[in-house]
Amino acid sequence: MTQMNANGTPAGIGGRVLVTGGAGFIGSHLVERLVADGADVTVVDNLSSGCLSNLQAVLRRVTLVVGDLADLLRLNRLDLCDYGQVFHLAANAYIPPSVENPGYDFHANLYNTFMLLDALRRLPRPPRLTAASSAAVYGNPVRLPVQEADPTVPISPYGVSKLAGERYVAVYSQIYGLRATSLRFFSIYGPRQRKQVVYDLFLKLRANPRRIEVLGDGSQRRDFVYVTDVVQALVLAATVAPAEGEVYNVASGTTHTIAELVAAWCAVCGITPTVAYSGQVRPGDAQEWAVDLTNLRRLGFEPQIALGQGLGAIRDWYDAADT
Repeated sequence: MTQMNANGTPAGIGGRVLVTGGAGFIGSHLVERLVADGADVTVVDNLSSGCLSNLQAVLRRVTLVVGDLADLLRLNRLDLCDYGQVFHLAANAYIPPSVENPGYDFHANLYNTFMLLDALRRLPRPPRLTAASSAAVYGNPVRLPVQEADPTVPISPYGVSKLAGERYVAVYSQIYGLRATSLRFFSIYGPRQRKQVVYDLFLKLRANPRRIEVLGDGSQRRDFVYVTDVVQALVLAATVAPAEGEVYNVASGTTHTIAELVAAWCAVCGITPTVAYSGQVRPGDAQEWAVDLTNLRRLGFEPQIALGQGLGAIRDWYDAADT
């Protein structure tokens, strides 16, 4: 039985753990958690979007392998034996590049996932796999709140690659007996993130605290989930989920409009700018999200960080990094 903390979350993961994409935004926070839990962590990252500064606090306590995951596996330069857990976060994590370059998105998301799965199935005792997917698999949701069993109709190459990766995870679990779980991340935010709407709005407000231009009309709704809550979900999935190829939504369970996000940022920064909405939206973005977390909550998940608290942490991180 998994040992639990007083708040109902797993006490930690020990032993040898592999984190692909571990120098990235989410991956680095996960690595810090695993190191704190006493795990022997290996990080694989090609550093195309991740960076070593993200791992500054734990770099001397992890094993770092720099390279493309698929290439490392194809050339037998990554030995997967003796790991108890694999967290697969290596990917393109942004919709616009998938629209501009779908071939890159295919390699980063689907091909890397396939190569990892195929390497794992050949092991006599494969480690447990927890894979990062995305809410983009739903496209424009058919109903709200979104449930895992709802139709998946992606509207971007990114969403297609993530959905195909999920299906490979599920099929490899069913056919080859891999213990595996996929997590559908919604709008994650937090320190070390240097793209996406939360960070982009902050940069705009820092550049011009008197006026800000925002995409859309402010009515778009998102579920913003703080990165350490996502780490909690990853650890839960890796320790108490059935791991039979199933998927879980990962979000905060609370929605905010973009206008509310702008207002929250203004409050955190102590400014009152003029807000101008462009009316334009990016291709591939759904307009509204609300998320059903019933299945994840059954594992013991409860988000801990409210939006204002999370935005304050980003402000403090940015100020510290800028000094």
